[in-house]
Amino acid sequence: MSSSWTGQAERAAWQRRAAAELAAILEAHSGLPLISWTVGPAGSVLAGRISGLAPAPQVREVFAAWRTELALGEEREDQMSGRMSWLHAAARRHDVTVRLAAAVFEDEDGDL
Repeated sequence: MSSSWTGQAERAAWQRRAAAELAAILEAHSGLPLISWTVGPAGSVLAGRISGLAPAPQVREVFAAWRTELALGEEREDQMSGRMSWLHAAARRHDVTVRLAAAVFEDEDGDL
């Protein structure tokens, strides 16, 4: 009987691979604005997040810069409740799934 359970060593290897990819990304793109990064607990996953607390045009600009520099897939925008949208993009880089997300809040005038 085979088990689908993934061992600690394999999960640790996934995280090391994602962390190494993050180090390479940060080294190669040191001129980009700093964002939050998370190494996923399962699989080789690296998630970048742009803070939605900045003005909407700035959030979109930072998202576009990272998406372009990392050659991530086409941007997807999901309209949430109220005046909030989620931006998403992802790609596979060196056996690591790199995801980028940003919360965008419209201002009172409806400008993005």
